[in-house]
Amino acid sequence: MSWTRRINHPSELVSIGEEIDVVVLDINKDKQEISLGMKQTEVNPWELVAEKYPPGTVVEGKVRNLTSYGAFVEIEPGIDGLLHVSDLSWTKKLTHPNELLKKSESIKCVVLEVDRTKQRVALGLKQMSEDPWHEAIPAHYQPGMIVQGKVTKITNFGVFVELEDDLEGLLHISELADHKVDKPQDVVQQDQEVEVKILRVDLEDRKIGLSLKRAAWTSDQDAAAERQEKKDGGGQPDAGAGAGGGLGGLGDGGALGTDKITFGPAGGN
Repeated sequence: MSWTRRINHPSELVSIGEEIDVVVLDINKDKQEISLGMKQTEVNPWELVAEKYPPGTVVEGKVRNLTSYGAFVEIEPGIDGLLHVSDLSWTKKLTHPNELLKKSESIKCVVLEVDRTKQRVALGLKQMSEDPWHEAIPAHYQPGMIVQGKVTKITNFGVFVELEDDLEGLLHISELADHKVDKPQDVVQQDQEVEVKILRVDLEDRKIGLSLKRAAWTSDQDAAAERQEKKDGGGQPDAGAGAGGGLGGLGDGGALGTDKITFGPAGGN
């Protein structure tokens, strides 16, 4: 009866006494049955989807349903595209699409792939903006920098620190303090503002490694250098004794921190 709608009962489309156009599909003389088709009077819209929506096409649709693995977006009546949870944001770690989307809201996304055989359209939201891990993040966050962030999540292996909206770094439990830490909660608390040092920016795995204890080391060095400078009557501190001064071979990445990156609506730059 329909190429795209799921019909539970014929009364959803037709009523008794109504005249309709149908196509004869089969005649079974033994059973004295004639099989008819209603949808066959029209072109299957999925035959045209690949032509209408080639990869790269920007479409606007309404979020029809949300599941644990993604959102179904109606790009035209009867044609839904799947926006997988992994294609929602470049930087934000989402466990469910409802963290970013609401049912019935209209969104713009880009067509990634059309599978005519399986009648599937793959959509992307993060692809609407440039991937910040290519240039923006490595340019603004470099090993050796001292930056500020807020504790957003505490686990048994470490702490996640929000460096800016939708961008988090991992502060491993071994980098919390000089002494052994059994529970991260003994050192930091939820929503606490902390000053951390960037250890590494892993572009392949899209992770930023942080250290709280190394930031403290650098602060102690700064304080010592300032005291020495005052003692010497304004002389310059020794080379390497200041912010970012080569701790652990990290080098000087600009210890005064970084300007925030302005991410786009999909988490891009």
